[in-house]
Amino acid sequence: MQSVEVDAERVIREITPVLDRSRHKGQAGNIAVIGGCREYTGAPYFAAISALKIGADLSHVFCTKDAAPVIKSYSSELIVHPVLEESYSVREEDKKNISSKVLAEVGKWLERFDCLVIGPGLGRDPFLLDCVSEIIRHARKSNIPIVIDGDGLFLVTNHLELVSGYALAVLTPNVNEYKRLVQKVLSSEVNNEDPVEQVLTLSKQIGGVTILRKGKSDLISDGDTVKSVSIYGSPRRCGGQGDILSGSVAVFLSWARQHIEAAGPDSYLSSKNPAVLGSIAGSAMMRKAASLAFSNKKRSTVTGDIIECLGKSLEDICPAGSCSL
Repeated sequence: MQSVEVDAERVIREITPVLDRSRHKGQAGNIAVIGGCREYTGAPYFAAISALKIGADLSHVFCTKDAAPVIKSYSSELIVHPVLEESYSVREEDKKNISSKVLAEVGKWLERFDCLVIGPGLGRDPFLLDCVSEIIRHARKSNIPIVIDGDGLFLVTNHLELVSGYALAVLTPNVNEYKRLVQKVLSSEVNNEDPVEQVLTLSKQIGGVTILRKGKSDLISDGDTVKSVSIYGSPRRCGGQGDILSGSVAVFLSWARQHIEAAGPDSYLSSKNPAVLGSIAGSAMMRKAASLAFSNKKRSTVTGDIIECLGKSLEDICPAGSCSL
C-alpha cells in the first residue's frame, strides 16, 4: 500500500478561520497543555506558546507546583495552573484525597478547552501519571480532542485503554516512541520496508486513533487511510520541535472540528476526520517554520527560532482574513 501525499496547504487554507471584528476571545481556540514537572519546564512552554503563535486565543499549562514559577517566567502570555503533584510531595495516606483535588481543579476548566495536549515535560512519576490517566478519561467523556506526545505516549503505550477507540485522539510518536508502540500493540518490530501498511494496521489495532508518525516524511493514519506530509523542514534536530508540533496540531485540530461543524455537507472536508486534518496542517506548519528558521540561522537554529517563524509561515499560506474560503 502507498500513502497519499496530501495537499497540506489546501487543508490549512480551508480550516484556518478568518480574522474579523465580529469574533470574540476564545473563538479561535482555547488550548491546554498537561505537563511540566521539576525536571522539565521547557517542553510545556514550547507546546503552549506554539499554540498561541499559530493563532489560538488562549493557552493554558497545568503543571506541578515546582514547575509553575519557571514556566510563568518564560512568558506572561500563558495561563499557568500549579495543580499537579508528584509522589515525593504526597504521603501514601493522602494520595486518594490529593488525586481528587487535582481532578477537581482540572475538571472545573475542562469544558472550556477545545483541545488538550498531554505529555510535554510530564515526567514519569507514578502518582502524577495516575492523575493524568483520570484527566484523559474525563476529557474523553466530555468529547474533548487530545494530542498525546512525550511522556504521555509512555503512559498510553502502557495503558492503551485510555485512548483505544477514541477518534479524537492523536498520538505523535518519534522513532523510539513509535518502536515501543509497535512492540506493544503489534508484538513486532518496526517495518521500514512497508511503513504505510504498518501505521495503518497500528491505528486500526488501537481502535482508529490518529497516529502521526514523525520521520523524513510524516505518516498520518486513522486506520482508514494514510496521508503523507513530505514538505522539507530542517536538517537541525534541536530538542523541542516535537513540542511545537503537538501545540500546532492541537490548534489545527480544533479549527478543523469547528470548520466541519459550521460548513455542513458542501465543504469538501465535511466527511473528513478533524484529527487527521489537524495532524496534516500541524505537520506542514512545523516543517515550513523549521525551514524558514534554518534559512536564517543555519546551525545555530534552536526551538525558539522556529516558534518565531510560525506566524509568517502561516501568513504565507493563508493571509489573515482570507482563509476558510
